[in-house]
Amino acid sequence: MSEQLSAAFEQIVRQRRSVRGFTDQVVPRKTLERIFSLAGRAPSNCNTQPWDSYVVSGNTIETLRERLPQALMAGDYSMDFEYSGKYDGAYKERQYDAAARLYNAMGIERSDRDARTAAFARNFEFFGAPHAVFLFLREDFGMREAADLGMYAQTLMLGFTAFGLASCPQTALSFNAKLVRDVLGVDPHYKLLFGISFGYEDQNEPANDCRVERAALQQTTHFLD
Repeated sequence: MSEQLSAAFEQIVRQRRSVRGFTDQVVPRKTLERIFSLAGRAPSNCNTQPWDSYVVSGNTIETLRERLPQALMAGDYSMDFEYSGKYDGAYKERQYDAAARLYNAMGIERSDRDARTAAFARNFEFFGAPHAVFLFLREDFGMREAADLGMYAQTLMLGFTAFGLASCPQTALSFNAKLVRDVLGVDPHYKLLFGISFGYEDQNEPANDCRVERAALQQTTHFLD
């Protein structure tokens, strides 16, 4: 049994990736409830479970799909958590490599600024996904609770994969936190960390052919006897 479990776990972990093109097929509500219930089993400090998830579908996601790009075009940003997107050393190399692989899969030249901007703007359309989840933390929570939310989000995305769904975690979905809060009716004392688009993968989307590498174990993990 342990071999079967480990093999299943490895398959799910290796299969999970960021998908940037979805079909419009809606996921049944009961399936969503099962996945989100399982994600709630994620660990957290003192079992506080500090995450607040808002799952959007139907008219709600369509409203956001219309208004978020409009806000972007108007230069309207209101992030709750600072994000520079600037790295150095190996982190910068990985960032550039991931971008290069994505644009290559989409047939976009690095010099084609307009095409790159259009590709980025698709973040705010949820890449066509019929569902998304926005992940909030109470404003008095800190880094420890954000780490708990990260463990919850990873459990959630592994759950999507196990149930035959695809997903994409997106910092971009937090670029206009105030607009999102207003549309969803979220208390302003809750701050938006990021969002995840999810649904069934569009097998015909070129961006979904992108594959990125992972750092060698020796670069990130240290075993001390």
